[in-house]
Parts: sequence; C-alpha cells; structure tokens
Amino acid sequence: MTEIIAILNQKGGCGKTTTAVNLAAALALLDRKILVIDMDPQGNATTGLGIDKNAQENTIYSILSGQSTVEDSIINTEIPRLDLIPSNIDLSGAELELSKTIGPHSILKESIHGFLNSYDYIFIDVPPSLGLLTLNSIVASDSVIIPIQAEFYALEGMADLIQAMDLVKTRLNSPSPIKGILLTLYDSRTRLGRDVYNNVKQYFGETEYIFKTTIPRNVKLAEAPSHGLPCIVYDEECSGTEAYLKLADEIIKMDDGEDNK
Repeated sequence: MTEIIAILNQKGGCGKTTTAVNLAAALALLDRKILVIDMDPQGNATTGLGIDKNAQENTIYSILSGQSTVEDSIINTEIPRLDLIPSNIDLSGAELELSKTIGPHSILKESIHGFLNSYDYIFIDVPPSLGLLTLNSIVASDSVIIPIQAEFYALEGMADLIQAMDLVKTRLNSPSPIKGILLTLYDSRTRLGRDVYNNVKQYFGETEYIFKTTIPRNVKLAEAPSHGLPCIVYDEECSGTEAYLKLADEIIKMDDGEDNK
C-alpha cells in the first residue's frame, strides 16, 4: 500500500526540502515508485528536481483550486520511478481561497485519493508554517517525518508543531503519527551537535522513533539544487548521498518489519 509521508517542520533551514528531494530520489534508486508533492509556494522541491517552476501551468495550486487534475499535473522527472507535482508562487494565494471552501483542510487528501495504488511512497514537502497548506498536508498524510537541525534553537516551536498535529488528530479525526525524527546538519565531532542530539532524545523520550541515520553538514547537499539535481545524482560518493541512501534503507527495513533496533 502507498504510504503518504509529510516532511514537516515550521522552522526554515532545517533540511526539510533537502530531505524530501533526496530521500525520494534514494528510494527511487532502490526500485520504489515515488511521487513528490511540492506544497511550498517557494517551489524549492520543484527546482531541486530539475523542473522550471515558473513554466508550469498545472501545479498543486491548480489542483487545489480545481483548475486541473492530479493526472494532468504529474511530471516525470529525469530520475526513473520518481514523479513530481510541482509548485510555484501561485500557491501563495491558496490559503485565502481554500478558507472559503467547504472542508478546506481535506482538499489535498480528496484530490490524491485516486492515486494511492500508483506509488510506494508519496512525499509532501510542507511549507515552514502552521497554516492551511500545512494542515492539508497533515490531513492527507499517513505519517510525518520531522527534520531537526542540529543547532541551538532546534527544538524551539516544537510544542506548537506537536499541538497542531494533535489538533488534526482530535478535531479532524485524521491522525498522522510521527514516523521518525531526523537530525540534519549534524556533526558528531562538535559538542553542540552531541548536545542537540541528546536534547532531542530527552524531548521525545521513548515515545517517538529517532532515526539512527543522521544527515551531515555537507557542501554537496547545498550545491546540488542549483544544478537541478538531488545530491545522490549530483555526487554519488559524497557523505550527503551516503546518508540519504542509508536513511532510505532504514525506512524500507522499518516498513518491511525487519528488526531496526
């Protein structure tokens, strides 16, 4: 069955889009069929997969506004088994428009329902906010991955994020459990990195799964989007590529029920 996973954190700069693009590409290289939905008006996931966001007429905005279908809006990327529903600045006005509709929180879920058997994983790159686009993403998802940057303010705002997820679960009857907490921009050699890692474990305790894989601070991960490529295509041997392939393998083993402890 298809699993819909929202990549979620209301803080910018935590590696959210980097994770959506590279994890999707890594799983595609491991023979999984993947769809990325770019729900961020900045369209960074679209650009990161080599698609000119400003040249697209059929986008996630046109789907949400009823101007196009999902089928008309899916783009095949240059990576086999990896498809994309793009986004651009048009999406910035969607929250106001959605708020005027009936059931505004579930429009994305209803739109993609017919494609649930077409993919192994659907990743939603969620904007860094707690607005209606984010709530749509949570409602539509089966689970959530939360990237957390290894920096001093890493856990700032986390209570608000968890509260928003609980709100979706209780009031909208659409639970999206945390699939895993992913530490990004991590350097185990620094005291700060180790302290943040320990703080994350203390914050979530035994209630949430923290991925064993961590994503390092890596210049190739930063360079790759400017070339319109996931890092695992841009540089197959860098530490960033190695980390996301390891994360993809960890997720596959998790979902196959293998012992991941």
